[in-house]
Amino acid sequence: MKKFIEEFKAFALRGNMMDMAVGVIIGGAFTGIVNSLTENFINPILNLVTGAAMYSLQDVAGFASSFISELVNFFILAFVLFCLLKGINKIVSLGQKKPEPAAPTTKKCPYCLSEIPIEATRCPHCTSALEEAEAAAAVQE
Repeated sequence: MKKFIEEFKAFALRGNMMDMAVGVIIGGAFTGIVNSLTENFINPILNLVTGAAMYSLQDVAGFASSFISELVNFFILAFVLFCLLKGINKIVSLGQKKPEPAAPTTKKCPYCLSEIPIEATRCPHCTSALEEAEAAAAVQE
């Protein structure tokens, strides 16, 4: 049973699963914004243009406040999700060790300063012998 729970935890907290969940939640909230925009701005403008309805100043203010309310709800939800995911990512990363930096695979030619493989004994760009430069650098240190 313990292994089953660990596997489920690994599945549920995978990055792409969390991204998909956030996408669904934000998509639902954005649907509210689109519906509010349609009901509070587009439909009244169409009704006004076609002469189907006349609106008072109070109606227009009600349309605007309803849309702004939906917009504020969206931003609050987005902020809460951001804080929640930031906390989850922090908790998940607590037990993990930071990866150690990989050993360098290239070095700079002391003559032409181009990137070359670390095992190279001669620069492929300027054809300089690198052992002489490395020996001179070791003597100076």
